[in-house]
Amino acid sequence: MTACAIEPAAANDDNEDGQTPRRECAIAVNGNENGKTPRTECVITVDGSYAARLAQDGGSWFPERWTLDGPEPYAVPLPGNQPEEPGTEVQPMGDGRVLIRRFADGRHNFSLLYPTGPTTGELPLGAVECPGEETILRLLPPAPGGERAYALAVGPRSSAVWLVAGGAFGPEHLAEIPGRCSGGVWLDRTGRMLALDRELGGRTKAVVVDLGRGGEVSPLLQIADGSDDRLLLADPDSGLLLISSDAPSPGRARLGWGVLGSTFPVRFPECLRVPDCTVTPFAIQPGQVLTPECCGVALWIDGPMGGWVGVWRPAARQVQHLAGPEGWLAGSGLWTEAGELLLPYATADAPCGVARWAAAPRSGALTGEAEGPGGTGATGVGDAGPEDPEGGGGTAAQALESGPPEPVVARPVPLQQAPLGNLVTK
Repeated sequence: MTACAIEPAAANDDNEDGQTPRRECAIAVNGNENGKTPRTECVITVDGSYAARLAQDGGSWFPERWTLDGPEPYAVPLPGNQPEEPGTEVQPMGDGRVLIRRFADGRHNFSLLYPTGPTTGELPLGAVECPGEETILRLLPPAPGGERAYALAVGPRSSAVWLVAGGAFGPEHLAEIPGRCSGGVWLDRTGRMLALDRELGGRTKAVVVDLGRGGEVSPLLQIADGSDDRLLLADPDSGLLLISSDAPSPGRARLGWGVLGSTFPVRFPECLRVPDCTVTPFAIQPGQVLTPECCGVALWIDGPMGGWVGVWRPAARQVQHLAGPEGWLAGSGLWTEAGELLLPYATADAPCGVARWAAAPRSGALTGEAEGPGGTGATGVGDAGPEDPEGGGGTAAQALESGPPEPVVARPVPLQQAPLGNLVTK
């Protein structure tokens, strides 16, 4: 069901929201392609040291950097000479500076922002000009290491990967991929292997772009010939992959998981189907090198009654549903190796806070406390959450099933020889 050989590049559709009325459970994928609103409210570096977002004060937007690796989180505003547009993108770098993308007169201008006492310092990096109004450019998710930043320009017939920060001479064109691409997931800790979803011939498949070999493209997901297969998240340590595919239910996307390099097929657990809700995986627990089944996965579940947080592990048979902290910057968060889920939030009383949900060993039952300026306070979890969508006889705050099976050792094989399996299971 997955790929192995090198092939010429191709692309993926821009419209990744998956919110088709027919679907019981829509799967949201990375990327806001319209350039009018931020993709997420908060972007966090891979190592969790910094975060950045567009904040608002009196109707004016400005960049804000959060420092997360100190005794308590704190925010530094980085306003420019004039308010930013709502669609302006920001991304934290590993050294604490903030990359900003502004669009004006057909050009995407990139700069690094940093605090300089009472004002904001700005280092211009150059611009990328996209021909025609049909070409859309957006920042890719933060790269490992935090030294470089990348952007994806999607045109009518091809897509381009740009290095926009960390290069020697301003923005550098790295790869041209036939077709329309979207998504963006890093598969390694060096920032070399980039997975993109591409649409070709009316079907969407995930592919790998090797930035160390001139943008060479190889297939990654091929669950069925007629299915749309997208990669939503990946953990380079364990090889755990979160996948969206309509292979088991044609016309309706399902959330599934697999392991890169494993001979087991992709699984599509029933517990990940939440009726009338959009399910967006946004964080995977790192550091579980030989035990991908035990990785914590954080889900943003959004429906008619509002949004909340889901916590799930592949070894479990149900999702634990949690009421997110007040003011949660929805869709953003980070797992630590120890199994602690960090959820950033901002309220009038705590403009920069992080709720920490600690998982009990081997069970997944969570307890939490919220951190922010001025001290910490205990918060409850789960009691106000929705009913268990599977009707398992308990509330959604019920702990995940304990006692996961023995871990399966992932085989270290090259990406081009790493099938996920030969079957599709439900």
